[in-house]
Amino acid sequence: MTATPAPAQMLDFEALDGWANDNHRAALTSFLETCDKLDTPDWQPICRLAADANTSDASAKAFFELLFKPVQIGTQPALFTGYFEPELNGSYTRTPRFAYPIYARPPELRDGQVFHDRATIEAGALRGRGLEIAWLEDPVEVFFLQIQGSGRIKMTNGHVIRVGYAGRNGHAYRSVGKEMIARGMRTPDQVSAQDIKQYVRSNPSAGNALLSVNPSYIFFRKISDLPADKGPIGAMGRSITTLRSVAIDPAFTPLGVPVWIEKSGDNPIRSLMVAQDTGGAIKGPQRADIFFGTGDAAGDAAGTIKDSGRMILLLPIDRAYAMLPEG
Repeated sequence: MTATPAPAQMLDFEALDGWANDNHRAALTSFLETCDKLDTPDWQPICRLAADANTSDASAKAFFELLFKPVQIGTQPALFTGYFEPELNGSYTRTPRFAYPIYARPPELRDGQVFHDRATIEAGALRGRGLEIAWLEDPVEVFFLQIQGSGRIKMTNGHVIRVGYAGRNGHAYRSVGKEMIARGMRTPDQVSAQDIKQYVRSNPSAGNALLSVNPSYIFFRKISDLPADKGPIGAMGRSITTLRSVAIDPAFTPLGVPVWIEKSGDNPIRSLMVAQDTGGAIKGPQRADIFFGTGDAAGDAAGTIKDSGRMILLLPIDRAYAMLPEG
């Protein structure tokens, strides 16, 4: 289904709050991670020039200002959330401690196919087929690993495996946080990932039933060739970068484009990032999920983010003008 076009407004770089103070070279380094994936004619010369501009912050800033135009798609306020790469404990085999599996993609599952829902899978629909990649110690961590889409798992033998997104079951994502609000269990300012985890662990039966409100289910694959110092693999098949990569709705924001983020809230952000990932809950033109990195500290930071602001795409000049009503 094609998204309804959203209104577009072209801006000047001077209108971007904090633009002059950002680390443009760091943003360009992230952009270069996926630039070669942008193979349309208007991107190819830009990507060739990008490598030459990655020598200083001044040259990186000049690169963006010379070859791009800022364009706001949709109307404010934006909604910013955060995500991260969890670090979890696990086992290759089921034990009393490690009793909750994460599954590889079933071979019969096709892209777009509606498959078993979450409740059916967790009731054992895939049990005994050898699809278990690892067993975790906490069902709520299985759920949130699926929300994040990737993770590092320290196995009982000391090995660390990395897992990434391999597919979904075809059911639409449904927010557990919104369900808690609808039931009167929480107010909008109370809901966070940490709060949901605490509730489920304190109320195992009701909590697991609550998680099943979201019928979407994510399957994983082992990633064996990813260096430990690199971020997880995003939707473009490359590593994403802490606080320089965002997940977006590709119906409105093309994958690979630079995105200027103006996030309000307790810890405001004014930073150029790159649209290098997607997510089932990320819908709309003014919507982004900011990647906060790996581990518990990143999870604590990401889990409290639900802020407004605005996001601005940096588009090649001809493409930017084509977005305008008279374009």
